[in-house]
Amino acid sequence: MHDELALLVRAGLTPMESLQTATINPARFLGMEKDLGNIEKGTIANLVLLDADPVSDIHNTTKISEVFLAGKEFDRHALDQMLKSADAAAKSATIN
Repeated sequence: MHDELALLVRAGLTPMESLQTATINPARFLGMEKDLGNIEKGTIANLVLLDADPVSDIHNTTKISEVFLAGKEFDRHALDQMLKSADAAAKSATIN
């Protein structure tokens, strides 16, 4: 997703337009903008908190601090542990 956002910016979209293309625009297309693509009480609680502003540099989408997925919080430590486990599983799968 990070690469796709950067490619959209390279193609001429602003960082904000790129972010909207990945969030609110699909929700609108699906007729689900009341549930997805925004932050409001009663919407689906999937949210990524960043350590830097992606509007000033789209590459800042990689600077993830926390993720909220289906109402569950994953802090930076938990995310790093998941990445470590996924990396170990991938290396194990290629060896066998």
